[in-house]
Amino acid sequence: MAGKDKKQESCTSGEAPNVVLACSGASDVGEITDLAARKLAAEGVATMLGLAGISGRVSGIVASAKAAPARLAIDGCPADCARKILEQADLGKFEHLRLSDLGMERGESPITDARIKKVVNCARTRLGG
Repeated sequence: MAGKDKKQESCTSGEAPNVVLACSGASDVGEITDLAARKLAAEGVATMLGLAGISGRVSGIVASAKAAPARLAIDGCPADCARKILEQADLGKFEHLRLSDLGMERGESPITDARIKKVVNCARTRLGG
């Protein structure tokens, strides 16, 4: 019973949570996108969904993404894989954040807390909070 009370306290609006989808690519900037998305989820800013579920048209994942009041795609590089997947899935309007626009280039951006924090802060702004 105490678990239910705690859940009700933290979820007062009944509204679906914001969603973040990270490219999570096989590079330093891909790892930064993944770690930033996980941090946003841990902080309760957004729920992290997997792009594989969107591109695979997994009904529950697509429904969660569609129900979100705000969606954010985070890409590490100009290939924009996350953005393209969301466009192809026809999920409607979403925000887009590309790490190379923040000065982080593929193969030249070691994973640091400062870089992750920079992405998280920018993502918060894009999600409206």
